[in-house]
Amino acid sequence: MTHYGKIKSYDTTKGAGMITPDKGGDALPFNKADLQQQAEVPRADQRYGYETKLSEGGKSHAINLQMEQGTSDSDSGSKQQS
Repeated sequence: MTHYGKIKSYDTTKGAGMITPDKGGDALPFNKADLQQQAEVPRADQRYGYETKLSEGGKSHAINLQMEQGTSDSDSGSKQQS
């Protein structure tokens, strides 16, 4: 199930960050390896879709993070013509 949230923080040195769920609750940790576009550096307040998994100790962790795209970006190459 895909959840949505905004990046709270990201440390490029550590390759780790936190995302705050849109539905509320505690911010979830994630690692650079959890990003679908690892070349993209997440910035505070960017909205991402993500999934969760339980890590050792039973704490939730965000995985498979994917930055939300505007419709113009996701529709590139499929312009409608009359």
